Amino acid sequence: MTRKKRRDPPTGTPAPRGRRRRPPRRLRYVLAVAAVWAAVALGILAAWLAAELPDPRAIAAFDKPTTVHLAYADGTPFITLAASGETAVALADLPRWLPHAVIATEDRRFYQHGGLDLRGIARALIVNVRAGAVREGASTITQQLAKNLFLGPERHLKRKAQEAMLALWLERRLNKDEILELYLNRVYFGAGAYGVDAAARRYFGKPARRVDVAEAAMLAGLLKAPSRYAPTVNLAGAQARATVVLERMVAAEFLEPAAAAAVDVRAVAVRDVPVSGHSFAGWVMDQIPEFIGAARGEFRVVTTLDRAVQESAERAVTSAIRRDGAARAFDQAALVALSHDGAVRAMVGGADGRGSFNRAVDAHRQPGSAFKPIVYLAGLEAGLEPSTRLVDGPIAIGAWRPANIDGTFAGEVTLTDAFARSINTVAVQVAERAGRSRVAAAGRRLGIGSPLPAIPSLALGTAEVTPLELTAAYVAIANGGTGVWPYAVVAVVDERGATLYRREGSGPGPAMATATAAKLARMMSATIQYGTGRAAQLDRPAAGKTGTSQDFRDAWFLGFTADLTAGVWVGNDDNSPMNRVTGGDVPARVWRDFMLAVHRGRPARELMPFGVGPPRPAVARTPDPALPPSPSPARAPAAPKPETDPFSARGRE
Repeated sequence: MTRKKRRDPPTGTPAPRGRRRRPPRRLRYVLAVAAVWAAVALGILAAWLAAELPDPRAIAAFDKPTTVHLAYADGTPFITLAASGETAVALADLPRWLPHAVIATEDRRFYQHGGLDLRGIARALIVNVRAGAVREGASTITQQLAKNLFLGPERHLKRKAQEAMLALWLERRLNKDEILELYLNRVYFGAGAYGVDAAARRYFGKPARRVDVAEAAMLAGLLKAPSRYAPTVNLAGAQARATVVLERMVAAEFLEPAAAAAVDVRAVAVRDVPVSGHSFAGWVMDQIPEFIGAARGEFRVVTTLDRAVQESAERAVTSAIRRDGAARAFDQAALVALSHDGAVRAMVGGADGRGSFNRAVDAHRQPGSAFKPIVYLAGLEAGLEPSTRLVDGPIAIGAWRPANIDGTFAGEVTLTDAFARSINTVAVQVAERAGRSRVAAAGRRLGIGSPLPAIPSLALGTAEVTPLELTAAYVAIANGGTGVWPYAVVAVVDERGATLYRREGSGPGPAMATATAAKLARMMSATIQYGTGRAAQLDRPAAGKTGTSQDFRDAWFLGFTADLTAGVWVGNDDNSPMNRVTGGDVPARVWRDFMLAVHRGRPARELMPFGVGPPRPAVARTPDPALPPSPSPARAPAAPKPETDPFSARGRE
């Protein structure tokens, strides 16, 4: 029998079953090249992300706790962060239910994953997609520690990628117990308490070693939102959150159901020690490494904060939210007050002033017409005058047609009237005449570091800024044209009594001509006298400006007297619209209430150096012993020196 010669199947005929056909050579080549380029791209991406990462080996610097005692401007202590002696607690010294409560709440699979919980990420992704919004996160304890140790509060994809890289590094260098111990000693629990021991002492008056199950559940519950669940602010909410933590401890098999049922979170004795200035304290703590470097130990920091001014700020903000928040659909506000040399005398970073997110410093929001002083500054420098007349009428820049908030037009008006009444069409014309780039340059000259794109809508305040930087820009007008850098620290002294830092005074220098500042101040006075800021009228000369962003998402009032400059922002963290709140409404009233309180008993003075003639007589009031002695009502220099500042340090070192 002759064997038939085997032939290959013709082209296009499927290969016999059992034989896998290799991809064509060209396709294999393309895939190989693509894989190489993908690896190169990933390597470049990793290098780019790693280039801006801090050196994780610096974690050794965190071994010894740093204790910082903050003092008011007069030298009176007001808060200690990283409480003395008992700050760092060994994990083995804590009752087991405390770390169990944290793990059950924050990262149930902490001991199973390698730094990134892929299962948790997938679960959170499904939940968020179904909800159509971010409802659940997937950060592990290791990721949170990496963020707390090495990164800032920014929220963007690059930072999340860096956080993941650092988390993986930590998992390779430390064991799980070491990571958990570091986390418990560094995480923020609200009310100025960093670390579980400081939190236990702050809320319960005892060290973390002695907390019971109910107290542990309450502490763990704080981590989701320290300002919302702080028992000193929202006891019912803290108790409800602690109940949820107990349920999660049962689900994680850290606690028997019967034992959990026997825990009474309502019986927790909360130590209510009211301390003002938490937002300010957090801001100062962020700056401490700049003053002490790698030094460790105990430090005393004399700050610029004035206790009476700070307490007045907190009362004004809290009262407004309680009075108007629900009806007007807003739940947040921020206030910052500066002396005319840039010293921060008061800072409220949120509704209760105790959250870890400081809206006065970190919230970037649209200022609306509160940005117009910068627009008009550029216009005055370009040759316009307060008496210059422009037409308030329909205008168009390309397809953009700006309109006024009430939809009407006033015809021909002076720049002063247009400014006082916050007429948008005139502000746009001023910006176009001066040049958008000159408007942006004026803002940067006044200390605004946020991006100011030179687009037509810049004239109406669409570029996002922070309350602190915009208020500092107003200070340059208030003091006659000198730019300032907001500052919070006067002196830093170590535990041996050696002075590590003492502020000598510095700033960016002249920001505008004094005559130009005088013109702006008069225009801003008109806003309060008969314009949109009438609700901010005081018993003394004052100047200011209202601001409202589109759809009533942000409302502002910023202004100054001869003694102090203050800015107020009102809105919602999720950028949702308010119930028709404008800058001349709630913010103006908050500003007025605050300014009346801090100036009570002080002589009324003309805006310096803009006054012409003698100061108006003071309104008779009972002197406030909490305020420093009043300075002479004589004309002040354009840039007040610290010793003439009525809100300067009393008993300064």
